[in-house]
Amino acid sequence: MSMAVELWAMRLERPLTAEETAVLTALLPSGRRVRLERIRDAARRQEPLCAYFILRRAVWEQYHWQELPPLALTEQGKPYFPDVPAVHFSLSHTNGAVLAALSAAPVGVDVERLRPVGTRIMHRLADTQDPTAFFDHWVRREALTKQNGMGVGASLHREPAAQAGVRCQALDLFPGYAAAVASEEAVGTLRRYTLASLLEPWMQERSIT
Repeated sequence: MSMAVELWAMRLERPLTAEETAVLTALLPSGRRVRLERIRDAARRQEPLCAYFILRRAVWEQYHWQELPPLALTEQGKPYFPDVPAVHFSLSHTNGAVLAALSAAPVGVDVERLRPVGTRIMHRLADTQDPTAFFDHWVRREALTKQNGMGVGASLHREPAAQAGVRCQALDLFPGYAAAVASEEAVGTLRRYTLASLLEPWMQERSIT
């Protein structure tokens, strides 16, 4: 297995079509499909759908797996592959972008779209008044939280400290976004896609076959 963190990112430059939504929904793990159907706003389902699509693409490229292995959650809510414990992954999505990582060691990634933030929140969580600096700080904080498995929302209460040997690195994904990865391993290849470059050709191949 790879001894580097491999990364896949996709920019959602347009909304998903009804056909794309139906196909990606059918590919979801059953438990995740149920959770996603609880989101009433259909527009908010697009990024989670694409996050699992990019994870599926990642395991196919990296390990030649045709399907995602079964997924489970730790007590703290971190997803993992119970049948393949040697393969670690992390997912993140924000408005217009998704990010996935595969690694042979625990890994965490986070991506955020740059947007206005209240000055009090920026000061409390990052001691800054600059939105760009705030999100650079925040994605590192979230990546570390995911890497060490502290649980969803833990970073809101206290800033995680990097464990021995863990490095947190900023990622240059797309203009207008901040992203970071935390792992014991070095960063390998970062693959950047769009719906037009990845999803559309994949949908066309499915229609032909």
